[in-house]
Amino acid sequence: MTDERLSIVDIFKIGVGPSSSHTLGPWRAAQQCLARWAWSPGLEGLTTIDAHLYGSLAKTGRGHGTDIAVIAGLLGADPEVCDMTDVHARAQRALEEHAITLPGGDRVGLHVHFHTHESLPAHPNGLRFEGQWADQRQEQLTCFSIGGGFVAWESDDGQPRSTVTLPYPIDTADDLLRWCRETGLSISGVVLANEAAWRPEAETRAFVGRVWQVMRECMHRGCHTPGLLPGGLNVRRRAADLNARLVGDTGASDIDAWFKAIGARGHGFAWTLDWVTAFALAVNEENACFGRVVTAPTNGAAGVVPAVLAYDVVFGTGPATFDRIVRFLVTASEVGCLFKKGATISAAMGGCQAEIGVSSAMAAAALAEVNGGSPSQVLMAAEIAMEHHLGLTCDPVGGLVQIPCIERNTMGAIKAITAAQLALSSDPAHAKVSLDAVIHTMWATAQDMSAKYKETADGGLALHIPLSLSEC
Repeated sequence: MTDERLSIVDIFKIGVGPSSSHTLGPWRAAQQCLARWAWSPGLEGLTTIDAHLYGSLAKTGRGHGTDIAVIAGLLGADPEVCDMTDVHARAQRALEEHAITLPGGDRVGLHVHFHTHESLPAHPNGLRFEGQWADQRQEQLTCFSIGGGFVAWESDDGQPRSTVTLPYPIDTADDLLRWCRETGLSISGVVLANEAAWRPEAETRAFVGRVWQVMRECMHRGCHTPGLLPGGLNVRRRAADLNARLVGDTGASDIDAWFKAIGARGHGFAWTLDWVTAFALAVNEENACFGRVVTAPTNGAAGVVPAVLAYDVVFGTGPATFDRIVRFLVTASEVGCLFKKGATISAAMGGCQAEIGVSSAMAAAALAEVNGGSPSQVLMAAEIAMEHHLGLTCDPVGGLVQIPCIERNTMGAIKAITAAQLALSSDPAHAKVSLDAVIHTMWATAQDMSAKYKETADGGLALHIPLSLSEC
């Protein structure tokens, strides 16, 4: 448990796929490394950078594009807005030439090393940057990509990122429930009050609008882009096939028209199920292609929250107002914060229960919140969703975020909807398992889980799928 204070902007990060821990985290780490060296000892005279990847980062880093991400960070590219085609081309040149031009214009040597049989003790996702200067001075920085795009530096001694004073400090689900009872606010109301300690509410709402727009664009793009995913597994993109079968070209250039056309054709179970599946597939197929996604709370699980929110917008019983979307996403973010503080959102630490399980709990709570659930029912929805993901392993075939990752997002979304429905029709007073108990259980399960099931591609499906990789 940590007293670190987290905001919605920490849980929802706009970036590129395929992995928040293996792509976005190393990308940000490389940017931060340069910034730290620029402050001291200065970049003048820097001649060579060696980036060392350890543990899970090394074992599945090639499939996740970790080397590309590190170079992108050193190039100064912004994952929120950069042109990935251009970044890929520049990164490939840097790998081939073993040299890179830094944002300031200096040309330095570059080497990326994959230490597949070595892990650093603090976390499986270890990075070490070594710099050498013309005067023979050497500097070294070690950090860890701890999931969801978060980076922890060894030299920072584990100090919390923020010391902001919140009106309603929350470390556990019990804390959150207590504040709701004492204030009479809903869960989203408590979270919005806390967010106001960081920024004006208008800025928070603007951020939510940007997040939702990126999610919408990702679903729309994924549902209109056919073909094969990169990486050598030759996985066929299915969201576009589903979309073509269900609505054809309707709304191909207009997201609002697309959503409207989907909703206009009915709310039958099979139809709705197909679309929740398509929404989730679309996001994670885009993620697998280095597309722009929102970590929710990770990239590997980025499809669950937008799929469930799109389900509510298109098929929900309430009006799809922006206020409803704000309440949905702030509630989801707080549940993600609870899991990060009380357990982990890193698959390299906790297996896929830490990614799909957490995202499903986030989406379930959010759906219950906007459909009139009491604070106890909202937390109950999160608990139910995670309870039925406990022990889920992370075993990416070929080290790629494709099999079984993409389909797992569809399962997480459906479980979230079921969990919300079950919680809304239940009396939490009769519940035997609390959200805090399931968070604690998830962390205990993570510690018991064999390392080969934690994003290493050393166990599970990764060893038992008879596929021949052409590129991995």
